[in-house]
Amino acid sequence: MAESIETSFHAAIEAGKINGAVICATDAKGHFIYNKALGARTLLSGEKVPQRLDDVLYLASGTKLITSIAAMRCVEQGLLSLTDDLSSVAPELAAKQVITGFSDDGETPLLEPRNRPITLEMLLTHTSGADYYFANPHIERWCQKFDPPGVSPRPVEEAFPYPLGFQPGSSWMYSTGLDWAGKIVERVTGRTLGENIQQSVCDPLGITDAQFYPVTREDLRPRLVDLNPQDPKATGRPVLGGRSDPNESGLGDFGGQGLFMPAADYIKILHSLLANDGKLLKPATVDNIFQDHLNQEASAGYRAALAGPLSTLYRVGIDLETKTGQGLGGVVTLQGVDGWYGEGTMTWTGGLSFTWFIDRKKDLCGVCAVQPALPGFDGEIVETLKQNFRRDIYHKHAAWKEQQQTA
Repeated sequence: MAESIETSFHAAIEAGKINGAVICATDAKGHFIYNKALGARTLLSGEKVPQRLDDVLYLASGTKLITSIAAMRCVEQGLLSLTDDLSSVAPELAAKQVITGFSDDGETPLLEPRNRPITLEMLLTHTSGADYYFANPHIERWCQKFDPPGVSPRPVEEAFPYPLGFQPGSSWMYSTGLDWAGKIVERVTGRTLGENIQQSVCDPLGITDAQFYPVTREDLRPRLVDLNPQDPKATGRPVLGGRSDPNESGLGDFGGQGLFMPAADYIKILHSLLANDGKLLKPATVDNIFQDHLNQEASAGYRAALAGPLSTLYRVGIDLETKTGQGLGGVVTLQGVDGWYGEGTMTWTGGLSFTWFIDRKKDLCGVCAVQPALPGFDGEIVETLKQNFRRDIYHKHAAWKEQQQTA
């Protein structure tokens, strides 16, 4: 049984492993509410102030769900389709070939033509082949030879110049698909991704405190968790385990990684999808988001990835025995887990310290943002804390329901 949130998080704070955390959870009717701000954050001056629920957090890949919602709004408006060829909207993506390896001398990449079109559904489910470089050894090698680090900031269409990792739709690998989806949303609407998200996601829920990197709004900067002596540029280094290149190397709004927002606002998005209240998307669209969208080929690739070296990241705290698939916003469980996730739960992470879930069957959603201490990022501790959150919030919800029944 997982330790309680309070016990485990306070112990990690006392041990200096994390600086603090913000945790929010609720049910569809908003009757069960769990909001906690633990620990403290350090200002640039060195002064420590208590962590607050409205502190502005770096979401990292927590951005992906929000970009998916913006893309699905475009589908509802007839600007995009899940299954149409995106070549006319993203010719740079359509021009990519597929890398299959390198020549015997290791100098020449072996490339083959793409044999099927890339679709929005593929981008949203990581089945397009537009893999992250760190997730594919061939692409990582290509980048070492042809796209070394240190290049000045680039927009999405230039930031991922490498080939596809597999034929579109034929496998699964964690990818830049949501960054490309964000760029496509920009092109079909004529507005930046940030403007789209503000209008289609934030405004309907009364969210005013969201901005893509770099956060320049003077009303948000004093509340930035990442603006501190460990991360003076607010690049999200603690969330990424000490790295900062994803934000510093990007120019413009990156739909897979670049958004900042308070957890108290992020939970509003999760709650809207949980309640399926029609504020963000039509009920049928929300239902579709929670379906498994992997075909047979992609499912085989997904299962292989779950057993691979990045298994911990891709499983999101779910054991290998539990069947999972890929929805249009994250991993979805294809069966329930006793005492925990119900069938159809969607979940994902952000960097190494941010995680969220939406469980429509058991009527619960939540977000947890751990603020790790640098230097000396302790990934094992952070992973344990995230798992304690995922498990203990169900215990708290069950105890609350039992109390309501006996009141």
